[in-house]
Amino acid sequence: MSDEFEVHGPHDHAVEHAAEHAAHGSDAMASRVAVMTAVLATVGAMVSYQSGNAENLALYYKNEAAIRKTEAANQWAYYQAKGEKQNLAELGAQLAANDPKGAAHFASEAARYKSEKEVILKQAETLEAEVKAADEQSEGLLHRHHRWAQSMMVVQISIALAAITLLVRKSWLQFCTYGAAATGIVLGGLALLGV
Repeated sequence: MSDEFEVHGPHDHAVEHAAEHAAHGSDAMASRVAVMTAVLATVGAMVSYQSGNAENLALYYKNEAAIRKTEAANQWAYYQAKGEKQNLAELGAQLAANDPKGAAHFASEAARYKSEKEVILKQAETLEAEVKAADEQSEGLLHRHHRWAQSMMVVQISIALAAITLLVRKSWLQFCTYGAAATGIVLGGLALLGV
């Protein structure tokens, strides 16, 4: 003989009531919003990853631009030093006009510095082009990062609206949630396209 009996609390009744209504299909709104929330959480995770990735790449290219800018500045300083040596050699050639051997030596030095300057000039210009390309790439990625961040913000707002929709059970709020979710997805698509 068993003296055990079961006592149901208010929570148990609420769970049974919700399960009974779900079984009869009367809580379709909750099911749709729950599925949408799960999908939005997944989209949000992907958007968040892309945002972080774009930001990291933008920082990488900005750093590359700074490194190349320093190298270019060094090349320009080297170019200027060679120019000063060329000028001094040309001056030496003029001052040694009475000494043909000395004048020839200074003239050959001036010619050597001039040819060295041309190589240095090309290297400096190449580095400047690399700086410009890295800066442009960084700016483009930073723009994408901002677009991904906007998308993530709107996706998070739509998840919050979904939670409120479940609490207040208003269909108009459910449509606002769908609208916010669509806006977030469109922003993510624009970020993907780089627009």
